[in-house]
Amino acid sequence: MTRPRRARIVFSDSAAKQLENITSEAEIHALDRALVVVSVDPDAGEPLPGDSTGPRLRQYVDDVERVRLLYWVTALKTVVVVAFIEV
Repeated sequence: MTRPRRARIVFSDSAAKQLENITSEAEIHALDRALVVVSVDPDAGEPLPGDSTGPRLRQYVDDVERVRLLYWVTALKTVVVVAFIEV
């Protein structure tokens, strides 16, 4: 049995800057866990209200690890673009 392929994670410029400011080992570990979740299941987050003119934003929140990601998924669900990180 083959496992489904993970989506590739890409960061927007603003998310990449947020990522640079994370220095705590615990925060990095928590973020890694959240990124694995959305790479394995891009539909894990909840859709955010909005219009259909741009990409459909989703929000993934892990209350245990205290991580919040805002992201969108490409049409073929092969790439997850992270737009905002909160740890």
